[in-house]
Amino acid sequence: MSTSGDRPEWAPPALQAGRMREALRSLELTVRGRLDGLLQGNHLGLVPGPGTEPGEARTYQPGDDVRRMDWAVTARTTEPHIRETVADRELETWAAVDLSASLDFGTAGCTKRELAIAGLAAVGHLTAGGGNRLGAVVSNGQEITRIPARGGSDYARALLRRTAEVPHPPEGTSGDLASLVEALRRPPRRRGMAVVISDFLGRVEWQRAMRGLSARHSLLAIEVVDPRDVELPSVGTVQLSDPETGKQREVSTTPLLRREFAAAAAAHRERVAAELRRVGAAHLVLRTDSDWIADIVRFVVARKRGWSGGVV
Repeated sequence: MSTSGDRPEWAPPALQAGRMREALRSLELTVRGRLDGLLQGNHLGLVPGPGTEPGEARTYQPGDDVRRMDWAVTARTTEPHIRETVADRELETWAAVDLSASLDFGTAGCTKRELAIAGLAAVGHLTAGGGNRLGAVVSNGQEITRIPARGGSDYARALLRRTAEVPHPPEGTSGDLASLVEALRRPPRRRGMAVVISDFLGRVEWQRAMRGLSARHSLLAIEVVDPRDVELPSVGTVQLSDPETGKQREVSTTPLLRREFAAAAAAHRERVAAELRRVGAAHLVLRTDSDWIADIVRFVVARKRGWSGGVV
């Protein structure tokens, strides 16, 4: 697990008991300092500028979301049209934050749990202002904590702290991402934005719940990844432990084992990415060995260019 003493400058702060307030304040300043002014309007680029209210129809352009096709106008004019939408006055954003045992791990700049909370801080900042509201459902595998959606920077700060203070689960506690997403989906909430933050390890059984979210909300999946999730180092004999089952196994990191592990990890991540595309989710990957804010900036800019008809 990463320690605060050897962290790169871009890494989020260590969320240590007794110094939580200081760490979260440092995180807030980092997010504000590097993201302020990045994108103007359009809810600062995390969701398209149009909201959910019907607006005018216009001719379809390559790259437009086909889910907004206006079939009545298309049939009448014999030319493809999409229905524009009018920006809502207020945006309600809900985040499902996975803090199960597999997130309590990190071998680079930080732990995946710290990176997940940093991602939530960025979401809060990028959707703030204008009467917008932020809420969350947080799971550590043992229980789900629901935090109602409210507006204001003070409340966003309190929500982030409450999320960060969710207890770490004991070893052997299995996470259930499908149940967490379902907890976000029901009861139905007003149309807005839904964000799912997880490492997406384990069984891929969350598609139905995610598809339900995507049908009603603009959906963003933030996948947090550690280098050891995708490859094993050549370190001889090591003892591997699954934090969500408590199972341990001593293995020798031979070249063959490393290749098989990398292939299995790559196949799993490819499936996760494919399933997220199928359910209509935007997909942002944050790594514990990468500048996470720079990765968010690239993601937001690419989406902004895509909505404006530019080349992503």
